[in-house]
Amino acid sequence: MANRPAPPADDAVLAPLGWDAAVRARWVTAAEGARNDDLELVAGRVIRTSRRFTYVAAVSGLVATIAPRELSPAPVVGDWVAVWLGDTRGARVEAVAERTTELVRRDPQGRVAPQVLAANVDVVAAVFGLDRPLRPGRIERSLVLAHDSGATPLVVLTKADIVESDERQSLADEVTALAGDTEVLVVSTRTGVGVDRLAGMLVPHRTVVLLGESGAGKSTLVNHLAGEEVQRTAEVRDVDAKGRHTTVTRDLIVLPRGGIVVDTPGLRALGLFDSSGGIAATFDDVEGLAEACRFRDCAHGDEPGCAVVAAVAAGDLDPDRVERYRAMVDELAETDQAVLEAARRPRGRPPVHDDGVD
Repeated sequence: MANRPAPPADDAVLAPLGWDAAVRARWVTAAEGARNDDLELVAGRVIRTSRRFTYVAAVSGLVATIAPRELSPAPVVGDWVAVWLGDTRGARVEAVAERTTELVRRDPQGRVAPQVLAANVDVVAAVFGLDRPLRPGRIERSLVLAHDSGATPLVVLTKADIVESDERQSLADEVTALAGDTEVLVVSTRTGVGVDRLAGMLVPHRTVVLLGESGAGKSTLVNHLAGEEVQRTAEVRDVDAKGRHTTVTRDLIVLPRGGIVVDTPGLRALGLFDSSGGIAATFDDVEGLAEACRFRDCAHGDEPGCAVVAAVAAGDLDPDRVERYRAMVDELAETDQAVLEAARRPRGRPPVHDDGVD
């Protein structure tokens, strides 16, 4: 007997989580291909994971489920899953629907494996607080991951109220020069500057994930958008503007006005994994010039006929930006080589989906 998908009446219940006809079609395919073909399965979306449980918002409410180790891919926040509500031993995730997007970094514990941070998101918002120095390399690296996810990148500069308007504009211009065509939004939850623009992006069925360091203001932003305190926050240290981990899990939150936001713990490491497309999109100015280099495999160092080096010499391209680009290309090449070497071993490590803080 084939797995039985959730009845049509469930559609309206799941709609606030982003459920629509396209999601339903992917879910039905996954449910029909689940390991056990004699179970009645219900649809739901993962709102949080821990080392023991995968928490799923389903038609019956919030369900703490077990995800079998052999289930691939392992469910992460944002996934649509087929759940067997189970018996006295509890509920179980039986299948994960095909993902439209994946936000991925290299495993921060040093293993040669990807870590999926969130799935099925429409916008990746890289969040940076204006209460600390803006680091170009961190901004570019965040954009690489955002572009590579398949979602729309966005840069959000928070705490705009702590800097004067002239400085605020200057900082926004600096980030815009790094971000290219990516929108840069300056916001303040205290004064309301820019918040309406961000809220306008959070329309029903759209999921936005917030990506940034501890203390950048992600949880404060979520609370402001939700109109109530749904996430814990803490003051940053005055001495260095460093924040403490107050969000320790990735949480999917449905906002009262519609739209879905995923709040994440502060991330220290943003290692690259299979990110060539994200590098190309983030550094399109460098790669555009590279097409005119004499040699196809030009490393943009001391090779003759290098268009990138010529642009730097003419003052048309920031040499520091080129060095950061080269460093990321080298990092990705090293990761690719490590993946090849791991594949040659008798037993490789599975992808990493741990949902805790760094």
